[in-house]
Amino acid sequence: MTIALTRPTADLYESWAAAVDEFGGIHIDGSGMTAPTGSERGTFDELLTKARELADTSIPAPDGRVHNDLFWITDDGEVVGFVSFRHELNEWLRHFGGHIGYSVRPTRRRQGYAHAGLALAMDRARELGLESVMLTCDDDNAGSYRTIEGAGGVLQDVVDAAEQGHPRLRRYWIEL
Repeated sequence: MTIALTRPTADLYESWAAAVDEFGGIHIDGSGMTAPTGSERGTFDELLTKARELADTSIPAPDGRVHNDLFWITDDGEVVGFVSFRHELNEWLRHFGGHIGYSVRPTRRRQGYAHAGLALAMDRARELGLESVMLTCDDDNAGSYRTIEGAGGVLQDVVDAAEQGHPRLRRYWIEL
């Protein structure tokens, strides 16, 4: 296995599309997409443009957004998951989103990809000089909170996030 964080690239369209299709149109954490999700070429091209613009710190982030690195977790060139690394927290991210969002395609779960992707995202945070990062996950998502806790996550609290579509949300901090 050669696990890496890869910036979105046209070269991996087919693999990206297969990964997106596995989610069946629902929201995909860390993908930079909102539900309903689809793997159409137009959606992909828009995502590539959006990823470049959000990562470019030489221009202001769009209103209500922060600079953000979108990555694909790849294993030997196959897209197995997604990571979104936000450079800073705005008010909404401070309450509901955190610095890092991630997901692994259903057929590749429980194989260490979430752990590896999170570790690589924390390396990116260190590169930018952050001392800690915030992550959130649904209170009933045992796989996600075990991954966060395994990476050193300390539970800050569990909040009601029903208005955001999450009945209860765990908020964690990881010291870097």
